[in-house]
Amino acid sequence: MTGRWWLDLLLAVVGGLALIWIALVIALAVAGPRGPLLREALRVLPDLLRLLRRLAADADLPRGVRILLVLLFAYLALPFDLVPDFIPVLGYADDAIVVALVLRSVVRRAGIEAVRGHWPGTADGFAVLCRLTGLPLPRK
Repeated sequence: MTGRWWLDLLLAVVGGLALIWIALVIALAVAGPRGPLLREALRVLPDLLRLLRRLAADADLPRGVRILLVLLFAYLALPFDLVPDFIPVLGYADDAIVVALVLRSVVRRAGIEAVRGHWPGTADGFAVLCRLTGLPLPRK
């Protein structure tokens, strides 16, 4: 029995990681944008990527925001996804959902005006960004 402790530990770690992965997939499915909002997010994706790059390079933003953006870029650069592409809908949408969740955090911590200052796209695209992050459009 003492020789099998490592096998029990390995099974516990693998089981724990599997439970965490399942919880993450469920969270992505619940928290992510759906239907038309997901299509709009994909439409403004080039502007979103430019925005993220500009925000990550802005030394005036809090360090935690910039670190979160660097971690997002690292996740997007990985050759594998949290949800495999063969899973219908979520398989292809997980990157968009992760970007939307990170953007929610960044916008809330950096402020909507700082994000607006870096937005490279149109006013309509910025309205999509506000809907994705759950924040109201700033007043003019």
